[in-house]
Amino acid sequence: MIKILIFGCGGAMGRALADLAQGNDDIEVAAGVDAFVTDESFAFPVFANLTDCDVAVDVIVDFSSPRALKGLLDGALQKNVPLVIATTGHSDEDREYMVKAAETLPIFQAANMSIGINLLTDLLQKTASVLGDQFDIEIIEKHHNLKKDAPSGTAYHLANTINQAFMNTKNFVFGRHTTTDKRETKDIGIHAVRGGTIVGEHDVLFAGIDEALELRHVAYSKQIFATGALRAARFMSGKAPGLYSMKEVIAKESTVTSMYTSDEDALVSMTDIPYKPVEITKIFKDLGDKKINLDMISQTTPVSGKVNISFTLPSKDLEQARMILEGYQELFPQLKLDAIPETTKITVTGPGMEVQSGVAAQVFEVMTSRGIELKAITTSETKISYVISRENRQAAIDAIKTTFGM
Repeated sequence: MIKILIFGCGGAMGRALADLAQGNDDIEVAAGVDAFVTDESFAFPVFANLTDCDVAVDVIVDFSSPRALKGLLDGALQKNVPLVIATTGHSDEDREYMVKAAETLPIFQAANMSIGINLLTDLLQKTASVLGDQFDIEIIEKHHNLKKDAPSGTAYHLANTINQAFMNTKNFVFGRHTTTDKRETKDIGIHAVRGGTIVGEHDVLFAGIDEALELRHVAYSKQIFATGALRAARFMSGKAPGLYSMKEVIAKESTVTSMYTSDEDALVSMTDIPYKPVEITKIFKDLGDKKINLDMISQTTPVSGKVNISFTLPSKDLEQARMILEGYQELFPQLKLDAIPETTKITVTGPGMEVQSGVAAQVFEVMTSRGIELKAITTSETKISYVISRENRQAAIDAIKTTFGM
């Protein structure tokens, strides 16, 4: 059971979090802090300030005000309790203090507690990288008429995420109500709307010539933010000091999300090749000229002036590739060729791999425990590919499914 303290329990989000927590068997609201609470309707003790709280808790969840940040951090540091900061509107000075406190305290901070928004940030960065400066970018956010900060912290977060794809060369332009100049390519427009009871809407428009792409997130209730806060509280319980974000939470919950296989590939290995980059480049050029598509290319570090290179290619192209490679044995007399014509390539992917360590080790362990030999491996930030003998295909698939709960 994880015991949490809600800092700002009297506010709308604090109450939503308390209500939601009641339906979770692994979470208990043990205490609350709110200087403005006068009623006794809470099922847990409420204190006027954090230093007065004498209830032992595992995580503090903040849904108060950015103005309370310094006192909150000081209190959390004094009690040495992990902290989830779910408020927005922090200043640069606030963020600096947060980073400093994270040197000795586990702190989680997110501009938006919604899982959907945090997935949207990844989509925006990829979209911006592909579309580049050919598309103008505008962000429109809408919130209820009681929200005080404008633009929202989420809008800033989305803008900063997009700007990272442009090496932070974009300028933020707000509103444009007094602007008479032409829009610049380097601008990212940010616009805030306040009205009614809108929970939260964020639209990002990529406007190009004769086409436009719009990515949108809509929050229909405050419960999604409370749900995200509970996820963060579970994640932060028992964590080491450091600054964490929703990216780590998503990573933990989605380390491996999909797997696909190919039985159409052969594996080729070239060993004892003199390390002559120009000549090695010619090998790949000759293969490319014959329209032979290579994948999983790997090269060892030069040792005694020699390297080993391996790659996969379509099985149908194996003989043609072998002829090309054998033509280089006169140039490289010690070149040894080895080919496995029938293999299975298994690829596992997941957004969590980018920040979650040990995925490759888990696969190594489960494969070796079942006597499955890994012929080749390549990795990227969110993908790991393995080549095995085709006869072990089903055993490997079953092992990975079991290991990662797929």
